[in-house]
Amino acid sequence: MKVKISQRAASLAPSLTLAISAKAKQLRAAGQDVIGFGAGEPDFDTPQPIKDAAIAALQDGFTKYTPASGIPELKEAIVEKFQRDNGLNYSSSQIIVSCGGKHACYNIMMALCDAGDEVIIPAPYWLSYPEMVKLAGGNPVILETTDATQFKVTPDQLEAAITDKTRLFILNSPSNPTGTVYSPEEIKALGDVCVSRGILILSDEIYEHLVYGDAVHRSVASFSPEHQDHTILTHGLAKAWSMTGWRLGFMAAPEPIAKAINAIQSHSTSNPTSFAQKGGVEALRGSQDHLKSWLPEFDRRRRFAHEQLASMPGVSCVNAQGAFYLFPNISATGLSSSVFCERLLEEAQVAAVPGIAFGSDAYLRISYATSMENLEKGMERMARFVSSLQG
Repeated sequence: MKVKISQRAASLAPSLTLAISAKAKQLRAAGQDVIGFGAGEPDFDTPQPIKDAAIAALQDGFTKYTPASGIPELKEAIVEKFQRDNGLNYSSSQIIVSCGGKHACYNIMMALCDAGDEVIIPAPYWLSYPEMVKLAGGNPVILETTDATQFKVTPDQLEAAITDKTRLFILNSPSNPTGTVYSPEEIKALGDVCVSRGILILSDEIYEHLVYGDAVHRSVASFSPEHQDHTILTHGLAKAWSMTGWRLGFMAAPEPIAKAINAIQSHSTSNPTSFAQKGGVEALRGSQDHLKSWLPEFDRRRRFAHEQLASMPGVSCVNAQGAFYLFPNISATGLSSSVFCERLLEEAQVAAVPGIAFGSDAYLRISYATSMENLEKGMERMARFVSSLQG
């Protein structure tokens, strides 16, 4: 029997981050000492009180269906989080709890995009954004940025890209893959363009709590009621609480959009895992003291990795201000990002993600969400590999 795959599925590019992580695990299983700089997840364990809350929920028999958009207790905790951290007021009916931040973004595309609608995405971008737009029948419109401008899109660029088909602008700060953090003034300027042109903003703020030095995170929704009305804010517990496998994301949106997404979720995944949601309540309402040790350690790794990368011949690197990624420019080596990463893995046993996956072939993504021991070993190997290319 000849199987016909839908055009929407056939057009998708597989996730290179997951592919690189899988290849690294395969090589490790075969006995190779591979250093992984590919995974976008903290190496710290989920804080114990969060695990305890989920265990207690299991023991109490909290294992049945919940409302599709999340349990009331967790939605109220999210409302409190937005008020406490961002000065934003939402009702619980505007909150949707999803099966991860990725799921929240996907639901937004499905709720807002019709065939031919355009979604503006600055590059480098998180690799799933354009694919989600395609799945929803829309057209991704890519705005190129480079390390020369710290990977920031300007209001003039955004204004010039808007057409009568533009539906959505995606803003991700702190950024995956670059670690870029827009200043509050820059965020407001981009938000002003969207408000004046009647364009919705998907503001992906999942790395909100992971900022370093003088960098400041401010949500685009916080500048005025009009900015909030034009913003769908996505977030999740994966990064700042090290809960990647728990699959708990959340979003806040204007009421009609939240209602549409609730309907979509009710017919697709239904509710996120019941007992995981109880852990989510503890994550948001409990102590945040874990960040007092995590942030300095991430910062130490960031500074070390940046110093090492910047000293390698043929490599330049803008230092990140947030998240846990660096995005070095390797164009001077003469290799494409795919070839560079393939050879780096095969010849030096170091796994990194090619920049082409994020729309920028002159770069690669390094995650420093790993131990200093691994960073030191991996950077030494990468330095030797890069030096070998010079000869």
